[in-house]
Amino acid sequence: MRRLLFLNGIKAFEAAARTGSFAAAGSELNVSAAAISRMVHLLEERLGVALFERKANRLVTTQAGRAYQGGLTPIFDALASLTAQVTASASARVLTVGVGPTFALKWMIPHLAEFRKAEPDIEVRITTGGMAVPFADDWSCGIQLGDGQWPGLVADLMPVCTARLANILKRPGDLKGPSLIRVAHSPDDWPSWLKAAGVPRVTARGPEFQFYGQALQAASDGLGIAMGIRPYIDDDLAAGRLVAPFALSVPKGMRWYLVYRGFHAEQRDFAAFRRWIIRAAAEPAARRKGARNA
Repeated sequence: MRRLLFLNGIKAFEAAARTGSFAAAGSELNVSAAAISRMVHLLEERLGVALFERKANRLVTTQAGRAYQGGLTPIFDALASLTAQVTASASARVLTVGVGPTFALKWMIPHLAEFRKAEPDIEVRITTGGMAVPFADDWSCGIQLGDGQWPGLVADLMPVCTARLANILKRPGDLKGPSLIRVAHSPDDWPSWLKAAGVPRVTARGPEFQFYGQALQAASDGLGIAMGIRPYIDDDLAAGRLVAPFALSVPKGMRWYLVYRGFHAEQRDFAAFRRWIIRAAAEPAARRKGARNA
């Protein structure tokens, strides 16, 4: 059972600690300063901890009070944001999607026109997300790479480069360390592929970038050979901007999956977005499977 002590007192304390006075807290909560003081005193009695030092003309939080207020204020902020989402007018048809920068650039934005065509009245807002960013309170959903299951969209690794560079690569042993572009947060990509290709002695020593998108742009500009990850490279391969000099691809051991809070599942606009993105994610895999079976 969740143990919550005296919520009115907790609200009164948080407001007083944040604003610095019982009067300001009373104005915010629409009660008198005396009522705030009384609720905070009752809270202190129930907790068995002093939260304020009462000075002549000001309030000073104790060490325990500072720790308590530091945790409470983000909770109340998140609660206010969540309430605003749940009670938002049905006319405000907005979905906020948290995605990593490369996923946004290489997959989400190129496919977004399809969703707008199907649902022209729903506005999709893309915000910075990915594995390194916590799920924000104002997100409708997020798209992350991990060990969850999202059927149809698998993260495969495959070297990619310009056609000019590909012409001089006859076998994996032709790869040279200084020409292998690296991604800082995925140091195991090249070693995994090189081991599967039978050339584990080659060591990637090429330029290093923070994101896959930067590495793929460098490969497009002829700087070297990047380790591409599906689905980032699907459109570039189809358009001929990049080519795969070797047929070998290896699984990254992770999948893309959609994350969201439970109450969103019942919302009409989010349900439409979820159906669309799962269908769109499955299409590249279906085309690859058809090509192999042809």
